[in-house]
Amino acid sequence: MGLDQSFAGRSYPPTEPYEVGREKIREFAEAIGDANPAYTDPEAARGLGHPDVIAPPTFVFAITFQAATAVIHDPELGLDYSRVVHGDQKFVYSRPVRAGDRLSVTSTIEAVKSMAGNEILDVRGEVHDVSGEHVVTAFTKLVARSLDEAAESAGATEAAR
Repeated sequence: MGLDQSFAGRSYPPTEPYEVGREKIREFAEAIGDANPAYTDPEAARGLGHPDVIAPPTFVFAITFQAATAVIHDPELGLDYSRVVHGDQKFVYSRPVRAGDRLSVTSTIEAVKSMAGNEILDVRGEVHDVSGEHVVTAFTKLVARSLDEAAESAGATEAAR
């Protein structure tokens, strides 16, 4: 059974605010190997015109993906997450994410389509701070592989053991 294509345009309630901490930003920057001082040194960030350290551009993925779980786990949509691969990701920023931000995400299903037996789900995550200012929009593409492709992949994994 495929995804319910009538879900295109459906929005989910905003998440509770997530408070962005300096330490989380520092840990993320270290994990991705980015030594930009604006991510770890408040004085360096202020020197660039920011009120505090800023987050690397992909930091917001953790927040937006967590919000997208409402979409992913919606039983009426019909998504089999065991067959999902991450197809694409992009961000469109109004301003950088900063330490001290309290961010909420509203997820909307942009499109649901079938292609070559695969189901494609496009989710837009609108990120706003608690004052309502837009910070970033995240676009996530998830691909639920066809049952044949998923079975073939599982067989290859089993054969490799």
